[in-house]
Amino acid sequence: MKIVLTTTSADIKSAVDPRFGRGAYFLIVDTESGAWEAQANPGVNASGGAGVQAAQFVVACKAGAVVSGAFGPNAFDALKAVGIQMVLYGDCQTAEEALERYKAGTLEQATAPQSGGHRGRA
Repeated sequence: MKIVLTTTSADIKSAVDPRFGRGAYFLIVDTESGAWEAQANPGVNASGGAGVQAAQFVVACKAGAVVSGAFGPNAFDALKAVGIQMVLYGDCQTAEEALERYKAGTLEQATAPQSGGHRGRA
């Protein structure tokens, strides 16, 4: 399965980025093979709708789950509508740590939005 993690740089050892819609990078990981690639978040500087743009990116990646620090209401609704699991980093510091904890099943699943949205603010 593919999962997407929000990170601060383009590396599996990078720090996690707690922002879903405005996270700097998306790390796309195949949990079976361990292969990964990083892509800069194309909506990071969007004047609005960054969470929905990020959700569209995750859908286009054909990911089954996304791991981040928080999901705003629009992103949450968009991901929930297509059945993509949303998982929270919790106290993870690196993408590598989050990936291991995701595979072990020890990260918390998001069951509701964690913020009220940012409406264009970074």
